Amino acid sequence: MTAMTHAPELFREAVAALEAVRPRSEVTLESVRAPQRLAPWAYALSCDVTGEVDVPATGRLVLLHDPEGPEAWRGVLRLVVYVRAGLDRELASDPFLPTVGWSWLTDALECSGASWTALGGTVTETSSARFGELADQGRSDDLELRASWTPTDAKLQPHGEAFLQLMSSVAGLPPVGVTAFRQTS
Repeated sequence: MTAMTHAPELFREAVAALEAVRPRSEVTLESVRAPQRLAPWAYALSCDVTGEVDVPATGRLVLLHDPEGPEAWRGVLRLVVYVRAGLDRELASDPFLPTVGWSWLTDALECSGASWTALGGTVTETSSARFGELADQGRSDDLELRASWTPTDAKLQPHGEAFLQLMSSVAGLPPVGVTAFRQTS
């Protein structure tokens, strides 16, 4: 990929829209190296939700641009999201967790006012038991959400805001302006 100044105008506009997104205080958002082989032009954001959250979560939002518009994309821009969060054992055993995880994404897109097509993805639950030298780390349960969709234009700020809302939902953050009361033992 060449320098951003040589990028197509549509891609530069899309990147600027994503860079205009401002995360809430519990969320760290930064530009990172994008995958190089998925499209002629790519940009990526990394996101971490930490602090006083139910579940630390990490994610990545990748913008792809191919002026030839691959048929499966149904457009020339494509957004790809990857989110991972640890789960408590009780939540991990909920049979509706994948459906709820997917709804976090679709609800965030709808609530942000994003306009898209060709949305698809997976929600995966994993459980890991550790043995030997790792036995003291115990068991872990995780949720992974992978999805991609085609925005209908380069006005990607609502898509970036939807990504941040998805990250907040996965981490169990309350809506902005709502104070969560923590139970102490």
